[in-house]
Amino acid sequence: MASTAPRSIRIGNASGFYGDRFAAVREMLDGGELDYLTGDYLAELTMLILGRDRMKDPKAGYAKTFLRQMEDSLGLAVDKGVRIVVNAGGLNPHGLTVALRELADSVGIDAGIAFVDGDDLTERAAELGLGTPLTANAYLGAFGIKMALDAGADVVVTGRVTDASLTVGPAASEFGWEPDDLDALAGAVVAGHVIECGAQATGGNYSFFTELPRMGHLGFPIAEIAADGSSVITKHPDTGGAVTVGTVTAQLLYEVTGPRYLGPDVTTRLDSITLTQAGEDRVSISGVRGEAPPATTKVSLNHLAGVRNEITLILTGLDIEAKAELFMAQFADALPTQPAEMAWELSRLDRPDATTEEQASALLRCVVRDPDAKKVGRAFSATAVELALASYPGFTMTGPPGNGSPYGVFEPGYVDAAEVEHRVALPNGVVERIDPSSLRTEVPADPDEPSPSGAHDWGPTSSIPLGTVAGARSGDKGGSANIGVWVRDPAHFEWLDHTLDVALLKELLPEVADLVVHRYRLPNLHAVNFVIEGVLGRGVAENVRFDPQAKGMGEWLRSRPVPIPVAFTAAPTDSASPDSEENR
Repeated sequence: MASTAPRSIRIGNASGFYGDRFAAVREMLDGGELDYLTGDYLAELTMLILGRDRMKDPKAGYAKTFLRQMEDSLGLAVDKGVRIVVNAGGLNPHGLTVALRELADSVGIDAGIAFVDGDDLTERAAELGLGTPLTANAYLGAFGIKMALDAGADVVVTGRVTDASLTVGPAASEFGWEPDDLDALAGAVVAGHVIECGAQATGGNYSFFTELPRMGHLGFPIAEIAADGSSVITKHPDTGGAVTVGTVTAQLLYEVTGPRYLGPDVTTRLDSITLTQAGEDRVSISGVRGEAPPATTKVSLNHLAGVRNEITLILTGLDIEAKAELFMAQFADALPTQPAEMAWELSRLDRPDATTEEQASALLRCVVRDPDAKKVGRAFSATAVELALASYPGFTMTGPPGNGSPYGVFEPGYVDAAEVEHRVALPNGVVERIDPSSLRTEVPADPDEPSPSGAHDWGPTSSIPLGTVAGARSGDKGGSANIGVWVRDPAHFEWLDHTLDVALLKELLPEVADLVVHRYRLPNLHAVNFVIEGVLGRGVAENVRFDPQAKGMGEWLRSRPVPIPVAFTAAPTDSASPDSEENR
C-alpha cells in the first residue's frame, strides 16, 4: 500500500501540445525548484500527422521539437536533478530514445534514458477488430513510467500514454504506489489532468482572463503531489497569469464527460474533488476517490480518408444572398466532376452602411472532399479561377486556391487490456512487460442527469449574457464536443443546475439543436457538463466546421442572454490573493 510519508514532490509541465512554447522547457528548469518535468506532445490530430511522417520516413514518427529542446536543456536538467517524462516518442519512442542517447554522448552528458512502448497496435489492428487504420495506439497507463524511474532513468520517453500518466508515473515511483492504491492514483490523475495542458491552468483560455494579473507571458503549472495523492497546483514565482480555483476548475472541465473519468490504472471520480484557494497562486486538491479501472483499453485510430480542398470568396455590398446563389450555381454547373462531398457556408459578417470595405463584406466558403485527389485538386481550383470575370460583381477570393491536401478521420476503439503488450526498455537495455491492473472491471456508464424539477424563485431577473456569472471551457472529444459550465459563487449553483438544461442549451446554440446532447452534474465543482455528439463530424482533421475543435463553443454559450437573477450580478471574482479565498 502507499507510503504515508508527509513529503511531496514538485512536477512541472512544459508542453500542452506539439507546437507549444519552445522556450518553456528552459523556463521551467531555470524558474525554480522541480523534481520532475513533464511534456505532453500528443493529441488525436498529432498522431495523424506523425503517421503521415512515418509513411514518408520509417525513422520518423516522433516529436522532433523535443529533441531540439533537449539540445539546450538536457545538461541543465541532469545537473539540477530534474527527471524528465514526456510522450514525445509518438509513434517511434525507440527512435527518439536513440537520438537522445546520441545527443547525450555527443556533448558528454551521463543520462539514463528509458522508453515505454507497446501502445502501437497498427500491425495487429485487423486481428483485434480495429480495421486497417493508418495508426492504432492504445492509451497506456503510468506503471511503465514508474518502473523506468524506479530503475534510475533520468529521461523517460513514451508513446501514446494517457496525458495524466506523465504525472502519475513519477508520483507512483516516489511514493511506492501499487495498482490497489486507487485513491492516491486518482488524486494524481486529477493533478495530471490539471497541468497536462500547460498554461490553461494558469489563465490561458480562461473565461475571466480580464481579472487575472500579468496576462502576457504566462507561466506553466506545477503540481506538488503528496503521498496520499492530494496536491497543490502552483507555478514558479514572478511568472505571468495566476492559479486560482477558477483556473483549475476550468481545466478540470476540459474534455471530460461524466463523473467517472476512465483511465487504464484507475477510474477517477470527478465528483469527489475538493478545491481550495490555499494562498497566492496555490490551489489545493483533496478528497479525490478512485475506483477500479475498466476492463478495456481505449485505442486512438486514425484513417486516411482522402483529399480535401477549399475556396473562400469575398462578397461585398448589396445583394449578398443573390451573389452567393449565382456563384454556387455557376460553380456547380462548371465543375467537370462532382466530388463525393461538397459543403457551402455563407458567413454574414457584413453590416449595412459600413465605413470600411471589410465591414461591408461576407465570406462564402466551399469545402470539398473525395478519395480521388483529381476530383478536388487542380480541376476544382481552376473552375473557381475561371469564373473570376464571369460571376458576381466584385468577385475576389481571400487567397489563391490550392491543389488540396490529404485528410484523416479519427475514431476511438477498445480492446481487452490484456491484448496490449505494455513494455518498458530500461536504461540498461532490459525490457520488462507491464501487466494490466488485476482490478480492472466493467465500469457502469454515467447516466444523463437532467435538471432538478420543481419551481424556484430567485427574485427579479435581467436578460444578460450567461457569462456574466458563469465560466465555460469547451473542447473536442473525437467527433463530439464538451462544454463545461460553472459558477464561481456556490450560492448560484442551484440556479445554474435548475436553469441550464439540454433544452435551453439547444435553444442558445441552434447549431446543436438536432444533435444528441448528454448532461452531467458536478456539484462539487459547481458545474454542469454537456457532451454534444457528432457536432465535429469525424474529428478535427476531417471537420469543416468554423471552429473545428469546439474551442470557442463555450464562449459562444457565455455570450448568449438568459434571465439571470438581478441579485447574482455582484458575483465574486477570481483573485490570486490568499486574502480572498475560494473554497470548494
